[in-house]
Amino acid sequence: ASAPSLNLQPTMFKSVLAAACVASAAAFAPSAPMGVKTNARAISRGPRMQEMSQSVPFLKRPAALDGSMVGDVGFDPLGFSSIGDIKFLQEAEIKHCRIAMLAAAGSIAQDIFTFPGVSKVVGNAKMTGVHDILVKQGAMGQLLLWLSFLEVFGTIALLQTLDGKRAAGDFKFDPLNFSKNDETFKRYQLAEIKNGRLAMIAFGGMMQHYLLTGKGPVQFITQIPN
Repeated sequence: ASAPSLNLQPTMFKSVLAAACVASAAAFAPSAPMGVKTNARAISRGPRMQEMSQSVPFLKRPAALDGSMVGDVGFDPLGFSSIGDIKFLQEAEIKHCRIAMLAAAGSIAQDIFTFPGVSKVVGNAKMTGVHDILVKQGAMGQLLLWLSFLEVFGTIALLQTLDGKRAAGDFKFDPLNFSKNDETFKRYQLAEIKNGRLAMIAFGGMMQHYLLTGKGPVQFITQIPN
């Protein structure tokens, strides 16, 4: 028996062919997630481009850095915010900012004046030289003990931050009542972050100069070229 012939009209054949093409293309088109409604207007806009970092314009802005934190300019070239908890990273930055500001101020102060009795203990030593002398004398052991005691309270505060019960870096220390005015408080929060970041860079430079020349920051600057 011969196979039956298909007598399709040209118009019908074109319609069937077009429908087949559309069905084939639809198989490779991304579908919307379940429960999400789409419309022609949303489809026409297409996918949104990820914003660029404000501080590094040629890099994408990390998703966790949405501008809600004080001092956030989208700077995370190594992608730490995509690995760790952003609250932990914020707490760590504020803590290191404050330590660096104290360290930088202390490094400069030792070149300007000497506290009574200090020269009897460390002589004319500065920077890491003072550290080495205090280690030999055993004084650094006591300092380490008291700082470890403070770290216990810091750890408790960090856990509260991770639970959302406390703002990062907030130890309720405000003897000058800056927090009474919201605008003033926000301005000083930003100033703390900016000056802290600068202090971390500055103290790193002071240490490098001392290791290379054996001079403190003020002594180094006033005796250029060294």
